[in-house]
Amino acid sequence: MVNGKLGLGKLGLWTNQFDDLPISQVLAATVEIEELGYSALWLGEVSGREATTQAALLLAATSRMTVATGVANVYGRDSVTMAQAQRTLLEAFPGRFVLGLGISHPWLVEQVRGLTFGPRVPTMRAYLDKMDATHVGPPEAEKRGPRVIGAVGSKMLTLAAERADGALPFVVPVEHTAQTRALLGPDAFLGVIQGVLLGPENANTRQLARNFVAESLPNRADMLRALGYSVDLTGPGADRLIRAMVAWGDQDAITRRVQEHLDAGADHVALSVIGTPPKMLPTQEWRALAGLLG
Repeated sequence: MVNGKLGLGKLGLWTNQFDDLPISQVLAATVEIEELGYSALWLGEVSGREATTQAALLLAATSRMTVATGVANVYGRDSVTMAQAQRTLLEAFPGRFVLGLGISHPWLVEQVRGLTFGPRVPTMRAYLDKMDATHVGPPEAEKRGPRVIGAVGSKMLTLAAERADGALPFVVPVEHTAQTRALLGPDAFLGVIQGVLLGPENANTRQLARNFVAESLPNRADMLRALGYSVDLTGPGADRLIRAMVAWGDQDAITRRVQEHLDAGADHVALSVIGTPPKMLPTQEWRALAGLLG
């Protein structure tokens, strides 16, 4: 870590699109992402590759860029195994792996894994307790590696400030970033995942943005209402909500949104390019956005 901020630069990428592609293509894309100058690559984990295994493969293919889980499902590995995985990666790739942890969703936990979904904050707190208490792992490895918690609600964000190096909210308005910085205090890391849609406004891009927001609403509706947004995508406030959740337009428009998050207190913004067809990567968009902050 550098000054408690994980040593990350201001601009990274977040993706869950690797899971639909052969690993050879994923590794080639990761090498290019590093060459483009992004400081960190955050990997989603839902139903594709196991997060820490994929992180190891991508770290081995690169030499400078941080690879981070964004986020790894705490129900996917017991806390001892997660501690072992993190310590193993830090031993092999010192300073280049950040563990992002998340509580996942009830259907993924219960329907896919056959486990019982527990109360969110107590479950995460108990998981961190066990991680910190275990002494397994390589003998020379860092015992308390850098970690962040995927969170949007105030209780989980408070836990992130207390028990992690910071938080990684997924697709939130700039107002949420400002509130989160006030809650976390000045020293904690705050990374924000920002949905981006590079292109002109037309019927197709409007629908892509609407679909993305609709998929994001179930875990964010209460937060958005508290910020004064209507979550009715058929109502008169739909356009305001969509534009708050998606940075949409040309490079200048997306640069402005990234800078707004940084001005509101974010240390790092990870771009999530939306609207890519299945089994394709937004390579052209990643190239176009690489120099966003100069």
